[in-house]
Amino acid sequence: MKYRLGTYAVAAMMAASPVMADLVFPSLSYRTGPYAAGGIPFADGYADYFKMLNARDGGIGGVMTSVPECETGYNTEKGVECYESLKGGGGLVYQPLSTGITYQLIPKTTADDIPMHTMGYGRTSAKSGEVFSHTFNYPANYWDGASGAINYLLEENGGDLKGKKIALVYHNSAYGKEPIRTLTDLSETHGFEFKEVPVDHPGQEQKSQWLQIRRDKPDYVIMYGWGVMNQVAIQEAANIRFPMENFIGVWWSGSENDVLAAGAAANGYKALTFHGVGDDFPVFDDIQKYVVDAGNASGAGDQIGTVLYNRGLYAAMLAAEAAKTAQEIHGTADINPSQMRDGMEALEITEAKMEALGLPNFGPSFKVSCQNHGGDGLVGVTQWDASAKTWSLISDFSPTDKALIDSLVSEDAASYAAENKITPGCN
Repeated sequence: MKYRLGTYAVAAMMAASPVMADLVFPSLSYRTGPYAAGGIPFADGYADYFKMLNARDGGIGGVMTSVPECETGYNTEKGVECYESLKGGGGLVYQPLSTGITYQLIPKTTADDIPMHTMGYGRTSAKSGEVFSHTFNYPANYWDGASGAINYLLEENGGDLKGKKIALVYHNSAYGKEPIRTLTDLSETHGFEFKEVPVDHPGQEQKSQWLQIRRDKPDYVIMYGWGVMNQVAIQEAANIRFPMENFIGVWWSGSENDVLAAGAAANGYKALTFHGVGDDFPVFDDIQKYVVDAGNASGAGDQIGTVLYNRGLYAAMLAAEAAKTAQEIHGTADINPSQMRDGMEALEITEAKMEALGLPNFGPSFKVSCQNHGGDGLVGVTQWDASAKTWSLISDFSPTDKALIDSLVSEDAASYAAENKITPGCN
C-alpha cells in the first residue's frame, strides 16, 4: 500500500539510514552533429541543476544525484542504443530530446516500467496517461504551441483572423508535421487561410520556400524548425523583408542561436515558450556559487540564462520535484523508476513552490494526473531585441484551445491503443 510522509519525516528517516546509491537521471545528449548548438546548452543546464542540488542540499531527500550522459547526435538509432546501454543503471526518468527517439522509446519504457519525460516535444497524444502510462509531456505540447500562436494572433487582431493568410514553415519530419492537423482545424474555426511550407533536413537551403512565401504574401508565418534551419529561415525572411514581428517560432525555434546570425535584421522576431527567459532568478545565483565558481560547470559556465540552458535547468527541476513527490508517496528516499513514475503522475507545480525553488514566475502552475500527463498547456510569447541581444516575455502564460486539443489527443490516443492492443485506464 502506498502512503505519504512529510518532507521532514523523509529527511529524518534518511538520517538514520545507511548511505544509498545515487539517484540517477540519465542525459541523452547531443553535443555533436547538426543540432549540437542546441543540444549543448540544454545538457549543461540539466546537469548543472543536479550538481547544484548535490552541493547545496546534499542531493534530493538526502540522496546524491548523478547524471550519466550518452551521446545520441540527435540520431534515432543512437538514441535507442543509449537507452538500452543506460537502462540497467537505475535511471529514474529518460528525456530523449528528440521526437524520433521518443516514438521508438514509448513501447520500450512502458515495458521496462521506466518513465519518460518529453517536455514540449514527442508524441503529443502521450498527454493521455490512460493510454501512455509511462510517457509525460507536461507542461505543454506541440498542439498547445500551434493553438497558443493562433490565440496570440487573435489577440493582436481584435479576435478576428478571417481573411488572413498564415503559413507554417516546418522541419519536414515527425516533429515538424505535428501542428498541421491543429492548424488546419483552427483555420476552419477562425476563417484564416492556412499554407504548409516544408523544409527538408537540415534546412540550409530554403530559397524556394521563401520565394513561395514572397509570392503568397502571408500575413503571418509560424515556424516549427530546429538547428540551422531556424537561422537560415530568419535570414531568408529578412532577405524578402518579411516583417519580423509577424514571424513566430515554436519554442524550438526561439533561442539565441536562431537569431544572432541575422544581426539587426532579426529584431522583433517572436517565439513561443513555456518557461521564463533571462537569468534574473535567485536560482541562478546558486548555480553560480555552487557550480560555476566551484569549477564544476558542465560547460564553460557562459550559457547561464540563455534559452536552452534555462530549458535544461527547468527539465531538471521538474524531474527533481517529481522525485521528491515519489519519495513522499512511497516513504523512501531510495526510489526506483516505477516509484518515480508515480511521482511524475502526482506532480503539482504551484507558484509558491516555484518561488521557494528560486524560480518565481518562471513557468506556469500545473497539476499532473493519470488522465492528464501533459499539464494545462499554458503558452507564452517572447520577442527578440537585437540591440540588447535579449529575449523578453511579452505575454502571460495563457490558455490554449483545450476542447480542440483534448479532442485530438483522445482521437490519436484511441487509435494508438487499438493498434497496440492497449486497454486504456488508470491503476
